[in-house]
Amino acid sequence: MASPTGSDRLLIGAVRHTAGLAAALLLCSVAGAACTLAVPAFAGRTLDLLLRHGPGAETWLVWTAALLAVEILAETGAVLLTQLANARATGWIRLRALGGLLGTAPHRAALHSGGDVAARLCVNATDSGTAPAALATSVSSVLMPIGALVALALIHPWTAVVFAAGLPLLLLLLRAFAVQSSDSVGRYQRAQGAIAARLAEALGGARTIAAADTARREEDRILAPLPELALHGTRMWLVHGRAVARSGVLLPLLTTAVVAVAGAGLAAGDVSVGELLAVSRYAALAAGIGGVAAPLGTLVRARSAGHRTAELAHLAPMSHGSAVLPPAGPGDLELRQVRVVRGGVPLISDVTLTVDGGSTVAVVGRSGAGKSTLAAVAGRLTDPDAGRVVLDGVDLADLTVAELRGATAYAFARPVFDGGATVTIGAALAAGTGPGRRPATAERVRAAATAVCADAFVRLLPQGYETPVDEAPLSGGEAQRLGLARAFVGHGRLMILDDATSSLDTATERQVERALAASPRPCTQLIVAHRASTAARADRVVWMEAGRVRRTGPHRELWEDPDYRAVFTAEAAMPATEADAATPRTDAEAPRTDAEAPRTDAEAPRADAVAPQADAATRRAEPVAPQAEAGAPRASAGAPVVDTSTPSAGTGACP
Repeated sequence: MASPTGSDRLLIGAVRHTAGLAAALLLCSVAGAACTLAVPAFAGRTLDLLLRHGPGAETWLVWTAALLAVEILAETGAVLLTQLANARATGWIRLRALGGLLGTAPHRAALHSGGDVAARLCVNATDSGTAPAALATSVSSVLMPIGALVALALIHPWTAVVFAAGLPLLLLLLRAFAVQSSDSVGRYQRAQGAIAARLAEALGGARTIAAADTARREEDRILAPLPELALHGTRMWLVHGRAVARSGVLLPLLTTAVVAVAGAGLAAGDVSVGELLAVSRYAALAAGIGGVAAPLGTLVRARSAGHRTAELAHLAPMSHGSAVLPPAGPGDLELRQVRVVRGGVPLISDVTLTVDGGSTVAVVGRSGAGKSTLAAVAGRLTDPDAGRVVLDGVDLADLTVAELRGATAYAFARPVFDGGATVTIGAALAAGTGPGRRPATAERVRAAATAVCADAFVRLLPQGYETPVDEAPLSGGEAQRLGLARAFVGHGRLMILDDATSSLDTATERQVERALAASPRPCTQLIVAHRASTAARADRVVWMEAGRVRRTGPHRELWEDPDYRAVFTAEAAMPATEADAATPRTDAEAPRTDAEAPRTDAEAPRADAVAPQADAATRRAEPVAPQAEAGAPRASAGAPVVDTSTPSAGTGACP
């Protein structure tokens, strides 16, 4: 959680970022306040001259009109500059909050749901962005009543004394308003964020809600915080209403008392008619100290919202070094005594593993064994709590971001393509080259799509590779193929497939493996596998159990162990609900497991969180008979699984 100091630092940074606009706004506000203060004196002097038919009345009248014109221009400029300062500060705060969210480890970002993040980046960031303008405006709001009080003292000292007697009550009103408003605003914003988070989850699982006919239940769940929102919203308005009511009684009394004293001075001959006019106006301006409540309330809301945006901006970042990998490295991967703990629960413990460059290693195990966590650590989508991960002799933590992401490529079970950042299918795949590098050429994109059997259905889309991402009707298997194609485009020395072929038929999966094997560049492959046939085609299998490596070796040797065979049988037999319940953190590692767009998937786990059964069913809908795959080797007494359903290796044909 961000401390109050952290939120203040964020707002101070926003003020510095908008220093030019804030300074111009302050200048306009002060100029407008100065003109407002000068107008009563000039108007009073003009009235006295006109009543006495004295010379120069016309000149004073012109000056009064000029001051009014300048006042109007200054106020107009202040309004425009306020909007510009708010927009610029809001954008800066959003970028800092988004940078903190994207720069941290996935497990830290996963603490904030998608809806909550949206509320913080939209509503709360907007409120925070009003701080610089409100700060500049509050200066002029304070200067005006102070200047009016000084003017009263100059015209008739007793009028200033009478008004000053009521100031303590006004200050008490402002203090009570600030304290009570701050608490209610903070609680209101938290309830607002909770509703937004639940709504985002429901929208992500809309199909499941419709299929299960649970719309009414979801409506009740989403609106559960509504009574709390109404309570604190009502409290906010009551606080504001009480402050307005009290000031509405106190300020007219003060103004009336000041005018009465000035009227007595007029009767005694100490105050002129023009000065009485000026005193009445200055009394109203001095009473305008209550107007400080408006910018003060804005600052209170901005600071309260700043707490929420600062929580994102100040998430602990993943550090990166300045090292680079040796050129033409084979892709040797080492995990040395790696340990990962989340929420006090060890996900993987003391894992030591060496993967030879250019080899293919399948990671298998029951749900919750730590497979996806191992995959996330291997490409440094998250940092281990202990141990090191080394690629070609260099610790991944020492690499630059560009070097790390250029050397690793990921593909996932549920790839996400950001239609806002990469508008078309072709652009989304071309972005797989990673940060700091030019997008891939159209030829390279088509070659990658062809390798994973995606080119055919992409060409059938309305505009082919130029089809907008948001308008492409993709099935689960087609989305996985595009995710694989994006990984192929970013083909580095290490490729990690985290259940990335679960929605593919066996023939297509085999085609993908042949494409990887035929790559002209050496590539180490780490594949999280659920099919026995996939494990059988790997050079080596890493068998995970309860976060530890139970055994490693060729699939042929491991198959002789009945517990190993049971891994695949259990995966096939386990109901979807049990499988998802057994892996509460597997998907938590998925948000940032996209090497090309490592943070794009951050929302995916939450969007699908309301429909775990549907997702699990989708994941296992295609391999409906994994028991048959797992059972096939039994007949051959430990022989590896032979894939008889794929085309000839020489044909390279897609199904």
